[in-house]
Amino acid sequence: MSPPVAPPGWSRWLVPPAALSVHLSIGQAYAWSVFKPPLESALGLSGTQSALPFQLGIVMLGLSAAFGGTLVERNGPRWAMTVALCCFSSGFLLSALGAATEQYWLIVLGYGFVGGIGLGIGYISPVSTLIKWFPDRPGMATGIAIMGFGGGALIASPWSAQMLESFGSDTSGIALAFLVHGLSYAVFMLLGVLLVRVPRTEKPVSGAPSVPAGPQVSANQAVRTPQFWCLWVVLCMNVTAGIGILEKAAPMIMDFFADTSTTVSATAAAGFVALLSAANMAGRIGWSSTSDLIGRKNIYRLYLGVGALMYASIALFGDSSKPLFILCALVILSFYGGGFATIPAYLKDLFGTYQVGAIHGRLLTAWSLAGVLGPLIVNWIADRQEEAGKSGASLYGLSFVIMIGLLVVGFIANELVRPVHPRHHIPSPREEHVDVQRQQSESA
Repeated sequence: MSPPVAPPGWSRWLVPPAALSVHLSIGQAYAWSVFKPPLESALGLSGTQSALPFQLGIVMLGLSAAFGGTLVERNGPRWAMTVALCCFSSGFLLSALGAATEQYWLIVLGYGFVGGIGLGIGYISPVSTLIKWFPDRPGMATGIAIMGFGGGALIASPWSAQMLESFGSDTSGIALAFLVHGLSYAVFMLLGVLLVRVPRTEKPVSGAPSVPAGPQVSANQAVRTPQFWCLWVVLCMNVTAGIGILEKAAPMIMDFFADTSTTVSATAAAGFVALLSAANMAGRIGWSSTSDLIGRKNIYRLYLGVGALMYASIALFGDSSKPLFILCALVILSFYGGGFATIPAYLKDLFGTYQVGAIHGRLLTAWSLAGVLGPLIVNWIADRQEEAGKSGASLYGLSFVIMIGLLVVGFIANELVRPVHPRHHIPSPREEHVDVQRQQSESA
């Protein structure tokens, strides 16, 4: 499938809606926690087991983005969005079959493995294209697209909760909900497939810098630089800290205030998940646009440093004040989303636009590890504490201390980021011409 080139006069502002249609769909992954309690009840699963589809989905997101990044660069955004549509929707259909037949492994395979591939390819599909359309504001451009991924759960969380209430929380109701999700998202993602275009020239906007301006580094060379691995650690630590709350959000807030006079209902918990998604989404566009003004390194200092303080506040005072708990969680999730949305622009600053999509895909392996680490830390510790007879906020205290430590590690890694050494740059056409002339002169 050839990349669709924009016709003369095509507005670049039509590309963000195309990206949003894909990211809003695959962002449903963040609403997985709404399915956890019904699955645990209907199939007799533990909290750790019911997290498996989500965890595998995030692992496959990182792996498919890493291995598919070069294909996405080669085949273009329309091909990538089509692959994402097929995998993400098929994952839901397989999960519906698994729920209907009470075969949990089919849900893990469908939602986690097949759907996870759709997550990864869909996630990186518009990023490189947006940076090429908006070389003057890369942080804002990637923030718009990746905002959709954060906001997907804002739509999916109440939608899924209402669907489960209407269809029922038994296996047949869950199966029907999965089926409706798969078909609906296929139609919505198709809009993005039809709308996306790549720019005709390397300078799509008058007065803006040319797309390939600045140092350019290939994907293979980028992974040999310390800068790539510093950013890998930064992303992994920031994501682990945020995803731990996000995956467990609904049961966590119910547990946190279960021993108080102000308990939280399942409906209110679903509302809390939606609020977190709103913060996640707002952080993606707000903080990444801010990074265009104050710089990428400074914005990550904010994400990681203040994020650690927010976790400390929840651990120390969260169970005494519901507003404080919610406020800190919202700030953490805004930083979590901001970290995702800013990283493509950080990569563009360091490695250029030459293969930024493929480099971004390889960096997302950090997300794979974080997708396992964050939920595993929170769920495993909560399960062990519950077995030890503890309840309420004490189920999560140790998890929060670990998250603070991880954010400090990320902060240090960000401080170690320096400009990429010129020996890693690909030669510009002018430099290649000079080299050829020198070699010809030496041969003569």
